[in-house]
Amino acid sequence: MQRVVIIGGGAVGSSVAYFLSQTPGAFDITVLERDPSYAQASSALSASSIRQQFSSPVNIGMSQAGIAFLRTLGSTLYVDDPAPDIGLTEPGYLYLASPAGSAALRENHAIQCAHGVEVALLQPAGLNARFPWLRTSDLALGALGLSGEGWFDGYGLMQALRKKAAAQGARYLRAEAAGLLRDGPAVSGVRLADGATLPCDAVVNAAGPWAARVAAWAGIDLPVRARRRTVFSFSCPDALPRCPLLIDPSGVWFRPDGDKFICGYAPDPGDDADDLPLEAQLDAFESHVWPLLAHRVPAFEAVRLRSAWAGYYEMNLFDQNAILGVHPDCPNLYFANGFSGHGLQQSPAAGRGIAELLAHGAYRSLDLSPLSFQRILENRPLREKNII
Repeated sequence: MQRVVIIGGGAVGSSVAYFLSQTPGAFDITVLERDPSYAQASSALSASSIRQQFSSPVNIGMSQAGIAFLRTLGSTLYVDDPAPDIGLTEPGYLYLASPAGSAALRENHAIQCAHGVEVALLQPAGLNARFPWLRTSDLALGALGLSGEGWFDGYGLMQALRKKAAAQGARYLRAEAAGLLRDGPAVSGVRLADGATLPCDAVVNAAGPWAARVAAWAGIDLPVRARRRTVFSFSCPDALPRCPLLIDPSGVWFRPDGDKFICGYAPDPGDDADDLPLEAQLDAFESHVWPLLAHRVPAFEAVRLRSAWAGYYEMNLFDQNAILGVHPDCPNLYFANGFSGHGLQQSPAAGRGIAELLAHGAYRSLDLSPLSFQRILENRPLREKNII
């Protein structure tokens, strides 16, 4: 029986544990989670959305696997009553483009259609017909996802994966990893903060925003850093019928959230340092976000900010895409990191892929090799054009 220690019990780590534990007796699985309350976990603080509108085939494939998993989650991850329900809703994503950005939107659309993604390109008149509350005077084009895009309860997904993995035999241990023990190039054990050691045959780094620290214990430079992102919740007196998740050319995004809305933005590079405290940037709403919202949706001139919170993106500074698989300098240390804001939607495909590497030494369901560590070592970035 292969002893596997997974460092990090969020959605990605729990997805690995779930898929590994599907084969009884094959793996002895221990998941280390230092904070079972998940107070700072990205799985709990995310806006929890899923889209198919990527520009790279591997990301499209991962999200296609993700939506298929989410749609059957109630039965797939069932343990006992009540069955898990993550409230998946699929109103689509709407990417908007100015004249300067319309060519890129068309290029992305061609790639998406070639890989089975249902997306409609809409001229301003078409946008107005579908969304009369939208200001389109400065727009050239919009891309609306027609299937497989929307949002869900990310914390519920993580808890359902964790509960099912535990029911299948995975052991969750409240403990903090503090180091790795080496036996030649391989890892032979995980040292805990209390001084204890867990012997192992393989380790999975699923430590999210703190993954670089785990990699450094093996002498590996992992270009993943914790980058703070604020989510604002606001109310509006007017309803926006059929509102999708909308991405403005400015980079501001918003979507419905019950009877309110949530929104966010990417800070300027000068205000986007590593490991900033998880404090919501309230001033940014009035000075930056609100004016852009009101420009795009006139009804948003009358919004009221209700609350805000901050969470971490585990940002891959190399190319903003996931890093999956082993590093050649450490053949039994598996990486599942750097999702750069896409971790929840890609967690089913990533967990299944890492489990396949551990069980078979190769991917079986979906080829995730474009996301290997090798591309970083060879300085071959995988450029994803549709980054939020």
